[in-house]
Amino acid sequence: MRVLLLGAGGFIGRHILVDLLAAGHDVIGTVRSIGSLAEAFPEASFVRIDLARALQPSDWSSHVASVDVIVNAAGLLRGPEMDAVHVAMPQALHEAAEQARVKRIVLISAISARADVPTDYAQSKLAGEDALRATTLDWTILRPSLIYGDGSYGGTSLMRGMAGLPLVTPIPGDGSFAFTPLHVRDLARAVRLASEGHVPPRQIIEPAGPETLTLRQLLTRYRVWLGFGMTRFLPVPMPVMRLLGRMGDWLGDGPISTNSLAQMIAGNTGNSEAFVEAIGFTPRSLDTALRNRPAQVQDRWHARLFFLAPALQAILLVMWLASAWLGLFHGATQTGQLLEAVGLPASWSKPLQLGSSLLDVGVAAQLLFDRSAARAAATQLLVVVGYTLVIGLALPELWLDPLGPLLKNLPILAVIAIYGVIGDKR
Repeated sequence: MRVLLLGAGGFIGRHILVDLLAAGHDVIGTVRSIGSLAEAFPEASFVRIDLARALQPSDWSSHVASVDVIVNAAGLLRGPEMDAVHVAMPQALHEAAEQARVKRIVLISAISARADVPTDYAQSKLAGEDALRATTLDWTILRPSLIYGDGSYGGTSLMRGMAGLPLVTPIPGDGSFAFTPLHVRDLARAVRLASEGHVPPRQIIEPAGPETLTLRQLLTRYRVWLGFGMTRFLPVPMPVMRLLGRMGDWLGDGPISTNSLAQMIAGNTGNSEAFVEAIGFTPRSLDTALRNRPAQVQDRWHARLFFLAPALQAILLVMWLASAWLGLFHGATQTGQLLEAVGLPASWSKPLQLGSSLLDVGVAAQLLFDRSAARAAATQLLVVVGYTLVIGLALPELWLDPLGPLLKNLPILAVIAIYGVIGDKR
């Protein structure tokens, strides 16, 4: 069977890819950037497609021409491209699939894709489902509950981060929000079975684990698994959580967002027995999964570093903006000393002040808006090294200054490098 897998580079997509390959299927994965995927999965093939711009049937005709099944595991929790990825792109894909006589489509939707959940995420997922149901294709729609795995993804990353905080574990409200967590490998198995035709077509299934747990219970289990001892909860009032969510919206990629909070409140429980009856196997429980995969040092690192990444981003942002402001309005004396040391005319002082301040603002803007922490870190490292070399060569006595104006750049370089490593979520 030949399968076209959308979102093959994501957390869920990679597990689906592994399961399909293990079953001997031929998989073509669509990704935004192929990167090292081709080397990591040599049995599969990959095509680079920006899903938010593949909005015409002609964009998909060549990709679906020889495909038996399409698995759509692509999704965005936030951002301006959400409707394109969840609705407009699938409509074009479905039309091309109908023309190519594709056998079936399996869509990974969300358990919150309901009319009573007012978030743009839930409503766009529901609109994507409607678009698929309107086709003549055989389809299966999967609405999973909270997905967890050996790695971490989305909400489970946040839960691990909360469980890894020292002293106390903050918890939204009273922590009674309920989930029916499902291991990602069990979801991947369900996707494969649906792709192979073992599930009757044209039905909606809610993949769910065997037990329903509250957020408080989930955090307790994760903290015990990580080896951080007893859980001491600190309830955070929901108005404060909503404020933090709006701050995350503004940052664009914060650990908490308005959507993630609304999704948590909307309800994430599924019917475990109905899922077992529909799919034909019993998924593992969270306790079993955690017992069979003991926490390692990298799990504890990730939990401890989860909130450190946005903290470093905020600190670096303040540093670059403060540097721009101080340099422009209070840096005349230092700029004059630098120009005198390198033999340049004093008339260059204002342009140099303005230029360096604009450079600092540009670095801050990239730090705030660039989706790649590694790329933003590379720019910062280049600028700090450049400043250090120029000033250090022109005014070498600053290396001996007791306040260390140049020596302080060394730990700053280390902080930037750490942010570049931990700032990206993939």
